[in-house]
Amino acid sequence: MKKAEENIFKVFMIIAALIIIGLLLFILGTIILKGVPALSWNMITKLPGGGFYLGREGGVLNAIVGSLYVIAGAVAISIVISLPLVMYINFYLPHKSPLAGIVRFSFDILLGVPSIVYGAFGFALMIFLGMRASLAGGIITVAMLITPIMMRSFDEATKLMPRDLPDSLLSLGSTKYEMIKVIMRQLMPGFVTAALLATGRGIGDAATVLFTAGYTDNLPGSLSQPAATLPLSIFFQLGSPVAEVQNRAYASALILTFLILILSFAARYFSSKFSRNRL
Repeated sequence: MKKAEENIFKVFMIIAALIIIGLLLFILGTIILKGVPALSWNMITKLPGGGFYLGREGGVLNAIVGSLYVIAGAVAISIVISLPLVMYINFYLPHKSPLAGIVRFSFDILLGVPSIVYGAFGFALMIFLGMRASLAGGIITVAMLITPIMMRSFDEATKLMPRDLPDSLLSLGSTKYEMIKVIMRQLMPGFVTAALLATGRGIGDAATVLFTAGYTDNLPGSLSQPAATLPLSIFFQLGSPVAEVQNRAYASALILTFLILILSFAARYFSSKFSRNRL
């Protein structure tokens, strides 16, 4: 009976794995088949021309640079908030502290909030502060989106560390600051992986920047100017009735997918590198 149950669940797992792999290949195949013919060096290196959305000259350099600006600022803000908080609830609060439980429960709630809600909240916050759609607005809103992801990932990575390591360091005469420095070196693979995965989540989201970062055909010269992003560029191109522009949307999607794949491979590489170096 147990052998039959094991075989049944093994079949279910194989079917689920094949479905996931099939969906991934279907998505990648669609993007590659439709995007590669429309992809060109000019599209990557040039700004949109006057007739770009009518099938004429230009590229999506504004969206590529804007996406990198937004995600770089958002990740920096998220790390500044997440890392000290995770260190505090794990190494400064007593074990099984009620406050730590409340903070972790808040992480879980924020993780379940849809990205469009973050976008709406960011838009309302910008109105309250008298801000207009800008690079700064996009950075703040995307930071709100990825901070719970990064905090929860940091927290889980910290939980995997041997619980007796902090006590061992303190028993050797280390201060709490010195203890945190040693622990950070041990946890670096998990932290790097969490940061890169959160980056991949934030760079591909459109709902958070729709009303906060705005859109422009130019490169942002300051934080107060609007910034284009690749997800919105794809959205606007797909909405065009011109077939050539729609194909460019798939090329833009291919660029975005390539950036996310780079982040995924970088997460694995740096995680493995830090794992070797910490020994």
